[in-house]
Amino acid sequence: MKQMVRNVKIVGTGSYVPEKIYTNKYLATIVDTNEEWIEKILGIKERRIASKDEATSDLAWKAGENAIRHAGLTENDIDLIIVATSTPDRPCPSTACFVQDKLKAYNAVVFDIAAVCSGFLYGMSVASQFIASGVYDNVLVIGADTFSKITDWTRRDCVFFGDGAGAAVLSHANDGEGFLAYRLYSDGRGRYNFTVPAGGSENPASIKTVKEGLHYFQMNGKEVFKSATTLLPQAIRKVLKDTGLKVDDIDYMIPHQPSIGILKKTAEILEFPFEKVMTNMDKYANTSAGTIPILLDELNKSGKLKKGNIIVFTAIGAGWTWGASIIKWS
Repeated sequence: MKQMVRNVKIVGTGSYVPEKIYTNKYLATIVDTNEEWIEKILGIKERRIASKDEATSDLAWKAGENAIRHAGLTENDIDLIIVATSTPDRPCPSTACFVQDKLKAYNAVVFDIAAVCSGFLYGMSVASQFIASGVYDNVLVIGADTFSKITDWTRRDCVFFGDGAGAAVLSHANDGEGFLAYRLYSDGRGRYNFTVPAGGSENPASIKTVKEGLHYFQMNGKEVFKSATTLLPQAIRKVLKDTGLKVDDIDYMIPHQPSIGILKKTAEILEFPFEKVMTNMDKYANTSAGTIPILLDELNKSGKLKKGNIIVFTAIGAGWTWGASIIKWS
């Protein structure tokens, strides 16, 4: 195969969130929490919750379909589908196989990525390599999660997450536009700070694991805050250095939505104006792999993003996994 390097850009975006809403006020009636505290500390007012018969692939399929239509393409034009999720429909096959069938995009190769909240950022990086090398022309990247399915609604930490999916179609670009740099990182020493203990080969599902609630997520909130506010600024500085850009050159930051406190601290460390940090966690909470693409789709469809804007994506997820990328919008 002839080797080539092509620029890569986003040509279409889409998103989907379930209809059901859990407000802070409602959660305060079922768990020991305070609605004002949730909004002040986390920046969340409400979150969307999938229905009992909605799986992650259902959200992903609808977001993907929206992105394909927005790109002016058909399902037959998609060469590769990457689904980033940590709440798959089943342990196997991949959620991407379910999504492919629901989209009827049978020309595409499909697979999942498991990087939790960094999943969409990882997915865009992988997609970019396939397009830059000339292997594929159009790649659909979807970030989708239904954390309500692995949330213990009797614990106070149930307030953090919501359900949703976002998607982007990536394709080749002209010189001088599209993605300018990526930096991805991992550190498995942080794997216990956010985890679902049971359900895998280490601790298979059993009556005991169900009774002990080991199929729900467990989180060390202090370590999440500490790691996020240390690692995100470092990753952003790296991609800025790679491109020769400065903090002042950034028009918008489109980050993962962990909490308003983490985002404000990250902006403070970078000396970056917080009004340029885009958020929607007030409406959706943390939708894990869905956070960046849902927010991206909202900004794109609203007309806020202009040609030539310099945009930074950044995220941190369980593992630890984290990173940043820079795109020149076109």
